[in-house]
Amino acid sequence: MIWDSWTAFFDMGGRGYYVWMSFGFTALVLAAEGLLLRQRRAGAEAANDRAEEQGDDR
Repeated sequence: MIWDSWTAFFDMGGRGYYVWMSFGFTALVLAAEGLLLRQRRAGAEAANDRAEEQGDDR
């Protein structure tokens, strides 16, 4: 599809609200997933470090 202007591009033929809200929501979910994975990994590493300090062989 070719648009005549940036406004027409963002409007997406009247479907811009749906398209950009979907795009934004997907970006938000992917960012949250990355942050949650980082937090979960840090927790797992901390638990592993505590287990090593206690001599636990899990």
